[in-house]
Amino acid sequence: MTADREVAFVFPGQGSQSVGMGRDLSAQFAAARQVFAEADDALGFSLSKLCFGGPEEDLRLTVNTQPAIVAASVAALRALEGESAVRPSYVAGHSLGEYSALVAAGALTLRDALRVVRERGRLMQEAVASGEGGMAAIFGLALEEVERVCALAAQGEVVAPANLNGGGQIVVAGSAGAVGRAVALARERGAKRAVELAVSAPFHCPLMAPAAEGLAAVLETVEVGGLRVGVVTNVEARVNLDAARVKEILVRQVTSPVRWEESVRELSRLGCTNMLEVGPGRVLSGLVKRIAPEVECRAVGDPRTVGEAAAAFAA
Repeated sequence: MTADREVAFVFPGQGSQSVGMGRDLSAQFAAARQVFAEADDALGFSLSKLCFGGPEEDLRLTVNTQPAIVAASVAALRALEGESAVRPSYVAGHSLGEYSALVAAGALTLRDALRVVRERGRLMQEAVASGEGGMAAIFGLALEEVERVCALAAQGEVVAPANLNGGGQIVVAGSAGAVGRAVALARERGAKRAVELAVSAPFHCPLMAPAAEGLAAVLETVEVGGLRVGVVTNVEARVNLDAARVKEILVRQVTSPVRWEESVRELSRLGCTNMLEVGPGRVLSGLVKRIAPEVECRAVGDPRTVGEAAAAFAA
């Protein structure tokens, strides 16, 4: 690929799932079909049936959502790889999407990634009792101001920035009461909008420490291979090419904020004028447009968009 067509593959995280994801890819591309067959075998139940037909309430369960999104993302990746010569110069993923990115980079096998994220989902769900944690999106305040809001709202509890999504959007997470106070304070301090989110747990904050500890034990059972391309990590927003650091970074990710805005800016700085959001939904494409409007980002999640991406990079 020529220097002016440097491309990054970016992979979506939890929240991008929808009933039907991967179904058309599986019907049209043998490589995608093989991904779902491998997923069903690795997990011991029909993840493909859940992705293709729901029910939605089961797909929304974190323990199912996480492997489902990884499977759908890797299915789109394998379809794209089979239909075109486009290959990434760098990869990144939003939260859970970092596991799909690591599969794309060759560091994790699909089977291992699926097994780990299913446990990751279970551990994250169980780390905080239902109703005791929360998350909220705050729009229009700088990170420094959000950090001040969190410090004032904590009052002995936990609330901290969790997703630094860019485009003026920062998600905070923590104890339910502290999150509620942070929303009220953010509104008082001029936030354009501050809303609590319907989530099952307070992800990417210190309350996830028990999940991080459990994940470390799960990752001990996995072998990390060499990285074919650099992964811009959530924790550092910098390129990692060291396989020996992958597990430690993934453990830190559970309790650390997702530095997505910085990650996109880093990819742009590295020369990636094109990005492909590989997997279900278009969440990351929207964020990239707001963070780095000079970067062209297209979603690749179904047969039509696989074909469009293949055509775009054929020249």
